[in-house]
Amino acid sequence: MSQSSIQRILDIMAALRDPDTGCPWDLKQDFASIAPYALEEAYEVVDAIETGDMQQLRDELGDLLLQVVFHARMAEEADIFTFDDVVDAIADKMERRHPHVFDTKADVSPEQVKQNWENIKAQERAAKSDTPPSLLDDVPLALPAMTRAVKLQKRAARVGFDWTQPEPIFDKLEEEIGELREAMARKNADAIEDELGDLMFVVANIARHLKLDPETALRRGNAKFTRRFQHVEQQARAQSTDMSDFSLDELETFWQHAKAADRKDD
Repeated sequence: MSQSSIQRILDIMAALRDPDTGCPWDLKQDFASIAPYALEEAYEVVDAIETGDMQQLRDELGDLLLQVVFHARMAEEADIFTFDDVVDAIADKMERRHPHVFDTKADVSPEQVKQNWENIKAQERAAKSDTPPSLLDDVPLALPAMTRAVKLQKRAARVGFDWTQPEPIFDKLEEEIGELREAMARKNADAIEDELGDLMFVVANIARHLKLDPETALRRGNAKFTRRFQHVEQQARAQSTDMSDFSLDELETFWQHAKAADRKDD
């Protein structure tokens, strides 16, 4: 990115936020109101990567960059920090957390790089706090729940609080299913939600031990459901104008046809 390119988007955002001549919508926004857009744009970046659409990836990365520029502009208006401060902060962090590149020039494995990164990050957390830090302190609450579950589990695993193999986790899964059924039998809504959360946490743990990302796996499951449901819609539409005209058994038959078609394509 050239200096002129980044200055152009900074100037555009400054114009949009001009109190006299700016955009009414942009002027109305604050940190909280545009925060959801940052998450949305990040997901759209991931979607572009997963579909292999590089043109779309370019556009979505631009949308994500806009969120950084937007927040930085509002912070500058409040005399908190500037866009340059944001860039300097991440540049300093990258140099600090890569001593093998910018300092000692050591030959290290990817695994060692990751461990060094976490060690330096822990030192940074400790330096910022007057109280003993927790391993879980900086796992963001705003992360997707499955992603956060995996990060929490990885942190706990650093001190040995973890299973060494995935098999015992399946026993835990059965235990949580039983507890969910018990809560459902008691018709205790709060307990049902609590036990369902425990069950999903264990599923995330299974994914982690299988070296899979549960968010990616679930997105794949969502895509599969969408594809098969649309197949069901097509079959129903060929025989009727409304899916509600069919019984559940009939729709299940359509679903099985969709599964068979899926397997044939594989």
